[in-house]
This record gives sequence, structure tokens and C-alpha cells, in this order.
Amino acid sequence: MLQVIATPIGNLGDITLRALEALKSCDAIAAEDTRHSLRLLRHYEIQKPLISLHEHNEGRRIGELLTRLQDGATLALVTDAGMPLISDPGYRLVAACHEAEIEVTVLPGPSAVPTALAGSGLPPLPFQFRGFLPVKSGQRQKALTQAVESGMTSLFFESPHRLVKSLNVLQTVAPDCQVCVARELTKTFEEFRRGDPATLASHYENKPPKGEITLLIYRATDKKRDA
Repeated sequence: MLQVIATPIGNLGDITLRALEALKSCDAIAAEDTRHSLRLLRHYEIQKPLISLHEHNEGRRIGELLTRLQDGATLALVTDAGMPLISDPGYRLVAACHEAEIEVTVLPGPSAVPTALAGSGLPPLPFQFRGFLPVKSGQRQKALTQAVESGMTSLFFESPHRLVKSLNVLQTVAPDCQVCVARELTKTFEEFRRGDPATLASHYENKPPKGEITLLIYRATDKKRDA
């Protein structure tokens, strides 16, 4: 069996009891960054073999992992934070398990996407999560334009070094949209900062952001604004 296990996105206390039991009882753990996962395991005094599984080696590791699973092993799949596969490695392994008729189960838990959505104050439904914003300026503007035109609350993961650039793009394409910067979720300096793009851009130009960021954007459609 392959167990897909959500791990804390910041606060180590957010791990579930079921996840801890699974990590203690599995035969080995496939981890995005074994050094990062080792800190979590040491915190809970768990000792298990760790197998590196990240975006650059997932393809060539699948055969090895499938062999272990077919021989009867129970493997856990974790990433650095949150739910595996959600802008993290694991999709190809899970798909390969289904093709090989190997049992897959998911142990739910922390994820930045619903956490940011719940704390943003923006409409929770409908919403769309679109992963990391593109690095190239043209693709970034296209993604942000599509987001504000969708009529949904759109969520992106964003680098603190590029946040102001994205907010400046939003100033141009949709100055009236609502934005929430959800930063360092569940950690000591957690922040939900709401406002229009210009206000938030000014704030973060004067106080450069740090840490992990989920950017949420919403603009009502013309029909909703007229209602």
C-alpha cells in the first residue's frame, strides 16, 4: 500500500494522530527533501528509512518503489509541507500505483490552499487553485488576467521576491479587484493582509515580505457588481 500523508505547513502540532501512526508503522518514507522530513520525524521520535523523491528523480524512482510495494511493503509519501501532489511531487507515483493495481490511500491533513481560503475573507466558492505563478512576465500577466476575469476566487503560490511585481500587474489589469496575501500560515508571524492591489503593493514595497505566500484574488463579474 502507498499512503499519501499530509504533513504540517508550519506548526508541527498540526499533524494528525492518524498520520503519526502511519509514519510509525510504515516500512519506509518517500520524501521530497529527506533533510526537511527528518526534522519532523525527529520531533516525534520516529525512525524510518527515508527515500528521496522529488521532481527531478520521481520518474526514475517509480520502478524501484513499485517493486517494493508489489513485494508487500507499505510506503508513506510525504512532501516538505502540506498535501503531496498539490504543487509538489507524487503525481506520477500515484498514477503508476493505480496502473499497477497497488492500493493507494490518502491521510488528509494540512494544506495551504484551504487554510488561506478560509482566512482570506474572500468568497470561498467557487474557487480555483493554479499553483505557482509563472516567472516570466508575459505568462504572469496572462495568468493574473485570467484569474480576475474568471469570476472566482483564484489562489496562487508566490515567491516573496516577486510579490510586489504581481501586485503591480494587478494594479494595471484590475485595480478594483480584492486581494489577500496569506503569509507564513500557521507559523509565528502568520499574516492575512487584505486590500486592493495598489495598497498592498505600497505596503510590501516599504516592508519587503518574507516566508511562504499564498496570493488570493477576486473580482466580481459585471453581473454580480450590478446585482
